[in-house]
Amino acid sequence: MLNQNVPRSAPRAPKAVRLRNTPRPVTRTRRRFLRAGLVGALSTGWGGSRLAVPAPPVSDLTVRRIDRVTVKVPFRATPARNMARELPHWEYSEICTVHLASGHRGHGETLLYYTPAAVPDEAVAKATGQNAARLMWDDSLGTGLQMALFDGVARACDVPIHRLLGSQVYQETPLSWWNIDTTVEDMASECREAHRQGYLAYKTKGRPWFDIWAQMEAAVAGLPAEFKIDMDYNDTLLTAERGMAIIKDLAEFPQTDIYETPIPQRDIAGNQLIRKATRVKVAMHYGTPPATVAIREGVCDGFVIGGGASRVIRQAHVAAEADMPFWLQLVGTGITAAWSLHFGAILSHATWPAVNCHQLFAHDLLTQRIELTRGKAAIPSKPGLGYDVDWSAVDRFRVDKPKRRPDPPRLVETRWADGRSMYFNHLAGVNFVVNPARQPGVVPYYERGVQTRLYTDDGSAQWRDRYERSRRGPLLEKA
Repeated sequence: MLNQNVPRSAPRAPKAVRLRNTPRPVTRTRRRFLRAGLVGALSTGWGGSRLAVPAPPVSDLTVRRIDRVTVKVPFRATPARNMARELPHWEYSEICTVHLASGHRGHGETLLYYTPAAVPDEAVAKATGQNAARLMWDDSLGTGLQMALFDGVARACDVPIHRLLGSQVYQETPLSWWNIDTTVEDMASECREAHRQGYLAYKTKGRPWFDIWAQMEAAVAGLPAEFKIDMDYNDTLLTAERGMAIIKDLAEFPQTDIYETPIPQRDIAGNQLIRKATRVKVAMHYGTPPATVAIREGVCDGFVIGGGASRVIRQAHVAAEADMPFWLQLVGTGITAAWSLHFGAILSHATWPAVNCHQLFAHDLLTQRIELTRGKAAIPSKPGLGYDVDWSAVDRFRVDKPKRRPDPPRLVETRWADGRSMYFNHLAGVNFVVNPARQPGVVPYYERGVQTRLYTDDGSAQWRDRYERSRRGPLLEKA
């Protein structure tokens, strides 16, 4: 587990319980509170005599207007090659701006085709004319609007968002570099770039259409053991018995740190077996199986927690009571990453590196990048998000909001060392490659030497024939 920040004034505790130490309140905030109290006392006077000092005005938190702008932010070159297979629609975000009667503005972001709670028109109508502070804990408003409400209220109160969320526990919080499953060469280059930028954790996907042994061998070459790699299998190891060789093989790399959802999370016995068989920690998305079952049965070492503010806080408190770590999974550009930092500030068990995916993009939509030192980013101390939106970038990437999820025609081709090939058609819907791999016997299991690419339409009759025949499901062609 990564080191936590423990205040010098706190008593030194054993390693296992150091997470519970809480630093002193931030001095700047305490002074602001004392100044406000002093002005209030002077305005009413001591001993009954009134002094001619005006009371500070109370900010009007009424929501006057809500603006929304859609942007299409391009990926960096390496992620672009790999996201193009299944997730090209991740380029689309919606920036939400709340205008308060006080004159303050708050900003938030929704990754349109990933975030569980996009902002519906009804939420905009519901929030307009209402007190932002009364609304901001309502997860049903959607990610971008909720974030913007918190940002606006925090700016009006002249405090960072984390002061609205709870008591600050950490001065910095760990972040992970993320990329979808990639070629061997791209995974290696991304790990090196992550390390160069101060990251000490990289999260990716374990998939049967890439040689995961070769991926790890190339990725860790020249990197220190303290640089950790977390592999999300999304159930594709299928069973503990079948996946055990992979689980043990990858554990031989000291950089291998966490396996996320190696097999179906409801498989209690199988996940217990995996935990007993490896030193590598097992992470599960909170809620499946129910948290009480996961904790009681010991099926995982920690959780993946995401969603709206209320949900995150609620789930994080359960994890803390069980003394189980978790990572925050709040996904978007740098705007969402900044939002995530505030939860990392106040949640004692958010000690696994957060996954925000903002490293994917050619621009993070912030005027100042989130910098890391030895795997951690400083908690913002400025009002609101603590970071400013780069409106020149927003204007540059502004587009009309798509009427539906963009889904360009495409085929994904997987080739094995013995000459077999399989073709996956986008018409099967979101996750059209990974979903078949979750079904035993549909996609060949993990093998060495396998490679995958986006099979672009070259105008040939062969491409069209494979496209048409794969409409009904993955198309396997033997050597």
